[in-house]
Amino acid sequence: MQDNSVMPVHPEENDLRMDRMPHIWCSGCGLGMIVSAYMKGVKQAGISIEKAVVVSGIGCTGRVAGYVKLDSYHTTHGRAIPFATGVKLANRELNVAVISGDGDLFAIGGNHLIHAARRNVDLNVICVNNFIYGMTGGQNAPTTPLEAYSSTAPYGNYEQPFNLVGIATAAGASYVARWTSAHTKRLADSIAEAVSKPGFSFIEVISPCPTVFARKNMGGSGLDLLKKYMKRTKIDHSADPTKIPLDMSNEIVCGVFRNEEKPTFWENVQKGTERKVKKTMEYKVTKRKMTGQRGLK
Repeated sequence: MQDNSVMPVHPEENDLRMDRMPHIWCSGCGLGMIVSAYMKGVKQAGISIEKAVVVSGIGCTGRVAGYVKLDSYHTTHGRAIPFATGVKLANRELNVAVISGDGDLFAIGGNHLIHAARRNVDLNVICVNNFIYGMTGGQNAPTTPLEAYSSTAPYGNYEQPFNLVGIATAAGASYVARWTSAHTKRLADSIAEAVSKPGFSFIEVISPCPTVFARKNMGGSGLDLLKKYMKRTKIDHSADPTKIPLDMSNEIVCGVFRNEEKPTFWENVQKGTERKVKKTMEYKVTKRKMTGQRGLK
């Protein structure tokens, strides 16, 4: 008997390495929606896939680099931004994105992030914040809310968490935004906006971790957790990003908080080189006049 059934085509087949499917992410994880939003944002911005590069670090989000169908690097713990900086400086025609987790980018990789933002390196950083170390067993992360439970805080976290958009803003990022993984259209639009402008952009994406964070704290599925996040969400583009930290119960303020133009790291390097050449020539001319030399040596 002939089998006339037709296998359905995956809607993201052209964007993913299908030979690596199924992925390792848990049911209810928001990473799939974030990857989809990134690919849509890149296309929306009119960037050629041949010119797009993704760099990621460790953890659940680190696997993004292995699934997207474009040039990508799965790098060492905390070093995604230095790798990405090298890629961008080696070929400035590339559009380079770092997609990694809150633990990778703000724990061991924290210094790299603040200095890349300070220098305004031409990178697009998408930080997936699930409030916990998911892959390694549910330990406290730099973003774990006060009094939330984790495997290393069985009686509740007593450390103040980082406010990621506040840090990125204070460090000098030229584009700063925050969304949840449920804001797929707004997230894709924000990514398109960020990848289209020069300088260091930072987008925080609040994403559910049903297997670890929800089980230890709120309970329910990934969808249940996402609904709880959405219920608490308030969109306010005029909010001061340094004054909207995240906790277990208050509003999750989302929006584009900063979008400004300023010289990039490479532009400043070029200006510095021009100043050096000019000063060197002036010195040689002065030396020639003082010594009576006729030529420059």
